[in-house]
Amino acid sequence: MIGIASDHGGFALKAELIKHLEDKGYELKDYGCFSEESCDYPDFAHKVTDAVLSGECDKGILLCGTGIGMSITANKVKGIRAALCGDCFSAEATRLHNDTNVLCLGARVTGPELAFKIADIFLGTEFSGDERHLRRIAKIEG
Repeated sequence: MIGIASDHGGFALKAELIKHLEDKGYELKDYGCFSEESCDYPDFAHKVTDAVLSGECDKGILLCGTGIGMSITANKVKGIRAALCGDCFSAEATRLHNDTNVLCLGARVTGPELAFKIADIFLGTEFSGDERHLRRIAKIEG
């Protein structure tokens, strides 16, 4: 299960991304928002991070205008390793090296086709499990 949420700035891209991922066979749970009415991104970031930490969702995807606010919020939550990705290489590298569990996307800076590719790579890439990366993740977690 993949948890997904956005604020008003990411709402339209979230709807397109949900369709794309469901067409690929992913099961998603939409934690909001549900319109383009102005709202506060931290409220929705916390819904997804809580679902990932509880095990209700394996990974999360968060969208806002730039992805920055969602990324900052998600990374304040102990146990969450969120990555703001605007390219395919970063999406793969963050999964391989950082075992990230939340992908953040900026709807005003990343077009739908690129966002689809980034999400596909993020969700399809397994953590390498390499000892040096495990050591670094342990240092992040403190």
